[in-house]
Amino acid sequence: MDHLETTFANAAAILAGMAALSLLEAAIPLHARGRLGRAHLAPNLALTVLGFATNALLDAGLVAALVWLEPRGLLPRLALPPLAAGVLVVLALDFAFYVAHVAMHRIPAFWRFHRIHHSDPAVDVTTTVRQHPGESVIRHAFLAAFAIPLGASAASFALYRAASVLSALLEHANLRLPPRLDTLLSLVFTWSNLHKLHHSRDVRFTDTNYGNVVSWWDRLFATFTPARLGANVSYGLDGLDDPAAQSTAGLLALPLRATRAASPARSRADSPARRSAAPDPRRA
Repeated sequence: MDHLETTFANAAAILAGMAALSLLEAAIPLHARGRLGRAHLAPNLALTVLGFATNALLDAGLVAALVWLEPRGLLPRLALPPLAAGVLVVLALDFAFYVAHVAMHRIPAFWRFHRIHHSDPAVDVTTTVRQHPGESVIRHAFLAAFAIPLGASAASFALYRAASVLSALLEHANLRLPPRLDTLLSLVFTWSNLHKLHHSRDVRFTDTNYGNVVSWWDRLFATFTPARLGANVSYGLDGLDDPAAQSTAGLLALPLRATRAASPARSRADSPARRSAAPDPRRA
């Protein structure tokens, strides 16, 4: 199967997964689909199509680089068994994704692109690939910075990308899960309610739970908020609720739009004393 066929097969699998999860969302929704949930469908699907194309090109370029450089890098020198090498690559690339995600929240130029994803006022499975092409470039730059020195194989990179997409679909899906099950799964994975907190308007939640596949990085670097707080979250970003900003054209133009409220420092602009005086919701 050549690269073009693989790309179409991957896109078809993702769309099938989105369709299946949409049916589950209708059967056991975490939140009832309201006006905002209906209004975001067209721009989200448009950005999803654009995201498929962008990610396919970037994935192809990175895979070509990995094949060309093989067998250079750290892993070929270690001569690990294939399974051990594959697990190590998946964990390393997941850490790269975590670092990229933190950077997109803390570097204003990166946040301009990432806020398109966060501005969705009704999170569901269609939010998964609601991304600006610029964000895809940023993410792949971080993946390349880890994958190339590591000497990751094309197969192990493909394995991580598959795990990443599956995790992203599940964590954005508007599904009601038993709280104990959700908490149990979040011990390892960035499960549904764990990631829903990351989409909160409250910066104390938004700037936590950056993980992509596993939740260990958030626990290790003290950016973790418990999943039990994620069942009732106000999604979106203040200052980006007007219909013009939520249209496909408005979202694609958002990196050029200066909005104080949608800056990553929007709540950090409060004085340290004021922030420290506020109760920490993670300790509630």
